[in-house]
Amino acid sequence: MKLRRLVAACAALTLVVGLPAAGATQSAATPRFTKYVALGDSYTSAPFVPLADLLSLGCARSYSNYPKMLAAALGVWRFTDVSCGGADTTNMTQPQSTVLGTAAPQFDALTPDTDLVTLGIGGNDFGVFGDIIGTCPGLRASDPAGAPCKAHFTVDGVDTLRAKITQTQTRIAIVVQGIRARAPQATIVLIGYPKIAPEHGTCPSILPFADGDYAYLYSIEQALNAAVAGAAAAGGATYVDTFTPSTGHHACAPDGEAWIQGKDINLLRTLNYHPRYEGEAGMASLTYKTLTGQAPVVTAAEQSAWAAKARALAKQAAASPQALEASTNRVRTSAQR
Repeated sequence: MKLRRLVAACAALTLVVGLPAAGATQSAATPRFTKYVALGDSYTSAPFVPLADLLSLGCARSYSNYPKMLAAALGVWRFTDVSCGGADTTNMTQPQSTVLGTAAPQFDALTPDTDLVTLGIGGNDFGVFGDIIGTCPGLRASDPAGAPCKAHFTVDGVDTLRAKITQTQTRIAIVVQGIRARAPQATIVLIGYPKIAPEHGTCPSILPFADGDYAYLYSIEQALNAAVAGAAAAGGATYVDTFTPSTGHHACAPDGEAWIQGKDINLLRTLNYHPRYEGEAGMASLTYKTLTGQAPVVTAAEQSAWAAKARALAKQAAASPQALEASTNRVRTSAQR
């Protein structure tokens, strides 16, 4: 485990762009953490974002996911990333079955001396994310200009997905309590989800939703982020808003600006409907800025640097066909958040 953490830390130092390198440009206000544990689902683990951590079994973690970038920026060397694609809140305390075996409960990584915990969770609970991407595209043909997905999930006037998200907030709040019990001195940070759909406009070749369902997808993600924020507030944790700062970086945005992949898997970039390298870097930057008291905004210079790094990493991944094949074999199932 010590070797794996060292490899991860070294890899992160070479991948971080737009964040201060450990020990380099950190200000006096930069908090000092000695043991950081990252928990979460696939928006945290970052499947197919190059370069892949081939030791992460079916969890499909990347060496350039936001926890590794954040650990490098903060200069944290005792760092453990147990995020896992497909995880929900139950996998904090229960094992998770993956395509390549069983992952231990993520809470197993927490110890009393853990002083920083990040958590990105909630989209998989009660199948909300899977329901959205598994159902809505197939309904578009029935009413391309309408909102057939919203109608599908509205039963007797009740939005069933929103009802599930309300229950998800309770689950996340319990997770925060569980972290506090196991790591009582830790700063706990809950990371929200960046925008998938634009606030206005459509791009059916990228997001194959009916025109009216763009607003529905947008509202569901707003509700999910509100649940994460509410759980953070209830447990005295810090919430990082990645939704608002990702305006203009949704899946419909041009290449180099988009943080989120559309309907097609890109083996050199990311899984479909998941963050690209630019999205992971954005989440890392926003978390770092929140922890250091800076304005949670993304600059044009940062975005440009992340886009350049993403292109370089894609070329590096393409030059390593064996690593790419191994990564592909680890994610054979449909999209998992």
